[in-house]
Amino acid sequence: MNKQKKPSESKPAAARTIRQEDPHPKSFKTGEFAFGKENYRLMLIGLAFIVVGFLFMIGGGSDDPAKFNPDIFSFRRITLAPILILAGFVTEIFAIMKKPMD
Repeated sequence: MNKQKKPSESKPAAARTIRQEDPHPKSFKTGEFAFGKENYRLMLIGLAFIVVGFLFMIGGGSDDPAKFNPDIFSFRRITLAPILILAGFVTEIFAIMKKPMD
């Protein structure tokens, strides 16, 4: 008649209690947007940089395929447009990562 206790029964009552997690964290507020007004403004600025950069890249072709147009290698297309596009993407990332003001 050797009765052994189960491992869960040998622990004191305080150790068996499970801490209840709050289903609604204090920082979570329902009915609010994830981004603030400034975030959306920065996103639009970043999108404008990207669009302007791509607009700077278009054009420069020649109507006659036998003629070479050196305008395709201009400063605007080779240097300025990629810098604007990169700046737009960096602005977009910053706008997404920035915490909205409460």
